[in-house]
Amino acid sequence: MSDIPRPLADEVILRARNRCEYCRLSQLGQEATFHIDHITPRAAGGPTTSENLALACVSCSLRKWAKRAAVDPLSGAEVPLFHPRADVWGEHFRWDGPLLVPLTPTGRATAESLAFNRPMIVAIRQEETARGRHPPG
Repeated sequence: MSDIPRPLADEVILRARNRCEYCRLSQLGQEATFHIDHITPRAAGGPTTSENLALACVSCSLRKWAKRAAVDPLSGAEVPLFHPRADVWGEHFRWDGPLLVPLTPTGRATAESLAFNRPMIVAIRQEETARGRHPPG
């Protein structure tokens, strides 16, 4: 996050309500500081602007890396990953307790690529539920 001006980083964090904009994990209670992610990667010409930045937990940030698309595991087609500025989260995903359920090809490709339901994150969501921080409001 050091190359992102502090006021811009603060704007991204505030807009995201301190939650990962991909998997919706709360930064509260997490030891690792979330990343400011370039939605369209800099390597692909993505600018460092508010419209192209999203708050991402470390896991989502590292798994997304410079990807903009992934394979939908149901159809086998390559589709765009979820875009926090252009897409509506609730159109692509829903909660079933601690599980994140993808609803669309983009949702399925994103959930698979970013491993939204790996055992560790499901356990974290269960703990977050006990603390009243999951599901996000």
